[in-house]
Amino acid sequence: MCRWLLMMRDRVDSDDFPLTQEFLGQMLGVRRPTVSLAGRVLQRAGLIKYSRGRITLLDRAGLESASCECYAFSRKQFDEALDEEISS
Repeated sequence: MCRWLLMMRDRVDSDDFPLTQEFLGQMLGVRRPTVSLAGRVLQRAGLIKYSRGRITLLDRAGLESASCECYAFSRKQFDEALDEEISS
């Protein structure tokens, strides 16, 4: 969930965006209650604020630390692909 939220943030270029638990569950391939539980954990840790279909990322460094190392790899790949597209 941390990786997905970070990737979403990178693409919308904002720390605040609309996002329902239902949609996030579909994107992660889990049921909505699982998203709710994970969201509560992240909110209690002070990493996000989540309310009524709106999420705000409060601590990017904390989310990066909590995500798997695949986020850094995915970010690098995305940035490189974007650079290639701009250069073309």
